[in-house]
Amino acid sequence: MKYYIIAGEASGDLYGALLIKHLRELDAEAEFRFWGGDAMQAEGGEPVKHIRELAIMGFVEVVAHLGTVLGNLRFCRQDIAAYQPDVVIGIDYPGFNLKIEAWAKQQGFHTAHYISPNLWAWKKGRIKGMRQSLDLLCHILPFEQQFFAENHLPQALYVGHPLIDVVEKEYPRPRALDGRPLIVLLPGSRKQELKHSLPLMASLANRHTEYQFIVAGMSLLGKEIYESLIPEESNLMVAFDMTYRLLSAAYAAVVCSGTATLETALFDVPQVVCYRANPISIAIAKTVVSRRIRYISLVNLIADKPIVAELIQSEFNQERLEAEFSAITTDQANRRRMQADYAAMRTLLGNEGASRRTAEAIINLLR
Repeated sequence: MKYYIIAGEASGDLYGALLIKHLRELDAEAEFRFWGGDAMQAEGGEPVKHIRELAIMGFVEVVAHLGTVLGNLRFCRQDIAAYQPDVVIGIDYPGFNLKIEAWAKQQGFHTAHYISPNLWAWKKGRIKGMRQSLDLLCHILPFEQQFFAENHLPQALYVGHPLIDVVEKEYPRPRALDGRPLIVLLPGSRKQELKHSLPLMASLANRHTEYQFIVAGMSLLGKEIYESLIPEESNLMVAFDMTYRLLSAAYAAVVCSGTATLETALFDVPQVVCYRANPISIAIAKTVVSRRIRYISLVNLIADKPIVAELIQSEFNQERLEAEFSAITTDQANRRRMQADYAAMRTLLGNEGASRRTAEAIINLLR
């Protein structure tokens, strides 16, 4: 069978690679055409666009790149029509993928979406369209089960979280470590996130020479952007495409909100979560996000309690960051409390095998 898969971000590339692997195990004649990154390309198939061209986040940023987004939508429709897949699979990236899936369903293609949009937080009205345009929705957060049951989306299937499969592996210790406790900085997977978060994160390094600071860099963003945001004389280095190796050896981490907060927790690393974005984008988000949503980090959302500190917008400043950094590095009672909460949160995510269960559900849909 022929699979057309669309991932628009780094996390989607990881999940897409795992999905391709298991689809290939279940379907010996599987053919893949995809939008993704290096991880998906390593699993084989025919790449269409790389995620470095696609990662746009924020209301203002999307408007600024509207011409590119619309052009990608037109091209994607044409490419799917030419390829004639048995199923179109969108991985996260909802602003783009839900539009493509709605069109694909109208054209008679099977449609599946993996990693649900955060409908419980905002844009709940998308559910009506998803009922009509999706044959299958594989979601990964435990509390979403009740949400989809209450909102009558029978296509929804809870598969568990694919990161459980990833962190169970053993990762080699990075050669760059010098013996001091390692602090990992994860400033985000998009250029605009780096610009907002990395300079302030990096300021910790020169104040705390008792630790070794390493930025978990992403080569797809270009090495130049990291160099432009880090002072030349700094107690800081960048290691590219080694995030899991770094987290497996880390003593603590400072993390830009996103999938990385959950990755850090699953590696049992105490963390402080930071986020700063365009003020207009944040103001718009506050008007549309459900008032019931009290947190931005996945760790706190899944546990429904404040396991990790969240420094957002003006609270992400040098004074607050210094205080919370001290809490995760020198306050041993706080570190133990956080790690105990991590363990409880992890039990909520279910067992290994999310990618395999998703692949099986897609195969069953087509058969």
